Amino acid sequence: MGEGSKAKEGWSGWIIALCVAAMVVAAAVVAIKKTTHHSSSSDPLPVPGPPGAVVKKYGDALSTAIKFFDVQKSGKLVRNRIPWRGDSALDDGKQAKLDLSKGMYDAGDNIKFGFPMAFTATVLSWSILEYGDQMASVKELDHAKEELKWITDYLINAHPSDNVLYIQVGDPYKDHKCWQRPENMTEDRPLLQVNKTSPGSDVAAETAAALASASMVFKPTDPSYSDSLLKHSRQLFTFADTYRGSYSVSIPETRYYYNSSDYHDELLWAAAWLYHATGERSYISYVTLENGKAYASWGSPTWFSWDDKRAGTQVLLARTSFFGSKLTSNAETDGLNKYRKTAVGVMCGLLPNSPSATASRTNGGLVWVDQWSALQHPVSAAFLAIIYSDYMLTSQTRSITCSGVAFTPTDLRNFAISQADYVLGGNPMKMSYLIGYGTNYPTQVHHRGASIPVDAKTGCDGLKWLISTEPNPNIATGGLVGGPFKNDSYVNVRNNSMQTEPTTYMTAALTGLLSGLVTTSSIPHSLV
Repeated sequence: MGEGSKAKEGWSGWIIALCVAAMVVAAAVVAIKKTTHHSSSSDPLPVPGPPGAVVKKYGDALSTAIKFFDVQKSGKLVRNRIPWRGDSALDDGKQAKLDLSKGMYDAGDNIKFGFPMAFTATVLSWSILEYGDQMASVKELDHAKEELKWITDYLINAHPSDNVLYIQVGDPYKDHKCWQRPENMTEDRPLLQVNKTSPGSDVAAETAAALASASMVFKPTDPSYSDSLLKHSRQLFTFADTYRGSYSVSIPETRYYYNSSDYHDELLWAAAWLYHATGERSYISYVTLENGKAYASWGSPTWFSWDDKRAGTQVLLARTSFFGSKLTSNAETDGLNKYRKTAVGVMCGLLPNSPSATASRTNGGLVWVDQWSALQHPVSAAFLAIIYSDYMLTSQTRSITCSGVAFTPTDLRNFAISQADYVLGGNPMKMSYLIGYGTNYPTQVHHRGASIPVDAKTGCDGLKWLISTEPNPNIATGGLVGGPFKNDSYVNVRNNSMQTEPTTYMTAALTGLLSGLVTTSSIPHSLV
């Protein structure tokens, strides 16, 4: 990401060291030729540069994926790119005298769940911050920022006072018994909130992370909006940290949908993002000292998902270790090094030839963690791998060591490519799991709006469209479906929600992964 490119797209806030810029000029051609090829540990490292030649399949896939956020939008639609979608949920929040009409439905239903929605925004922000110039190379940066703002506008409105956050709109029990287009909803849309007496440190901290990361995205082009995002982020973090507790405990009915297994990972994740957004030492102390020792699980790699942010936090804080900070003490630096060491452990678990590689993979090469939304974990892991690979290249870190075996940035990139290619059709089913990409993708997607004809006259009794054996009349373009079973098989049946339902948070991770692969070079750099 060259500084000139960033300035042109409004990214002058990303500082590139002059020495790196000089190397970019001297070695751009080398970077374009070499960043996608394996190199031994003795080869000179390629120097990342401004976006190189676009890899067409990843550019086309990225343009497809970003459209899913339009598919999922609630509210009064502006510049609607999905012809079969219309305005919906315009009165959301009115009973609390709030405008909660925006935001996005999480998946194939019509509920707005704040926890995964905020995570979607955080990952989308991270993707833009790392790869905004690469998005711009295929004319998708403005779209990505527009989709992000649609969520952050909602999150701001959902936080009407310091210690109150609205976390859900709609009744999932009734909604999941009702098959109807969001445009046709007539039932009540109740609200859930967390507050001082019903705390939700997990959802409040995740929302703080979303707003802090988004504040950096919008700072160069809309500083006033950026300031507002950061103000809300600070307040939400203080609320989450002061009134500790899981929202799944405070509001037991939420555990049946997006149950939070813990909230300490979100506190660390939010503090890490606030450090990058503000440069304030208090946040780096928060994650590296007592809270890091207690909750970071140093030395124990985990998977990155809407419920567990530890691996993402480790990679994000490894960025600070890679590119340095003048704000850290010896103890803080030691903590950052532990995050980085654990991030290396995460990478070692992904690389297929690593001695510590996870053995849980399909015969087709897909990392396998869970049968529900099976693609979530491999796509999120590949997103982290491509970021870490670029951190290594920019910092001229030649290799990581996994139980005595060295692996290069190219090895990490190749792993990320393998997972992306599996998603896009390089799998035993020869099927693209990205809806609308290629010629063979799922046609019976578990999605209310996509499965019901626009002119159908139905209320809550549209179940015939759920059980229909016909292809969906509308294409949920850009949705990443749940994916295959461990034997690489896929059952294309609409009522098979385990495999056929797409989600915004999976699309956010895929957006980041594809953005990292769409061209052959990139420069991440220090934020603080």
